[in-house]
Amino acid sequence: MALRQQPRQQSDALVVGLGNPGPPYENTRHNVGYLVVHELGRRHGFARAKRGHEGRFAVGAIAGRDVAMLQPTTYMNDSGRSVAAALRALRLPLDRLLVVHDHIDLPFGRLRLTPGGGSGGHNGLKSITGLIGADYHRLRVGVDRPASYDPDVVADYVLAPFAESKAEVEELVARAADAVELWLELGMDEAANRVNPPG
Repeated sequence: MALRQQPRQQSDALVVGLGNPGPPYENTRHNVGYLVVHELGRRHGFARAKRGHEGRFAVGAIAGRDVAMLQPTTYMNDSGRSVAAALRALRLPLDRLLVVHDHIDLPFGRLRLTPGGGSGGHNGLKSITGLIGADYHRLRVGVDRPASYDPDVVADYVLAPFAESKAEVEELVARAADAVELWLELGMDEAANRVNPPG
């Protein structure tokens, strides 16, 4: 996140990008949430992320709102600790939290905004829901799924780099960042009408 805007003290919303810290996990499917938050920070000139709430934390403005963004560095399975700490510090209700994460049950490139729901087997969501409940908003970013449903195969798949081209991944990340902006500007219902595939 580029160093431009000065940090703000209060935030109207918290956007969380899920992923795993460290070079081995960069640009993997499981880290698409990190990529989206990084893109939003680049677009809107957020202050450089600092350590906070067991993650990398930055604040700035998007769509006229004071926004906090968080990349938990607890590893995916413990993301809830980081998210719960940030939410508590910001004193925000659950409907002002948007979690951006990979979703294997959507084809690559599909996006879906939802106001709540289950974890779909996603360990990051399981961790968050276990600590704060399920009534937070999510942006599910489709990364497709492997042919096998074997848990070990699925785990290897999401922890592997994208098979798609760099340009395709950049387009996906850009459209996901657009969706976050719509959520901040229009709210869940109108943003979901624009972002979600029909049916």
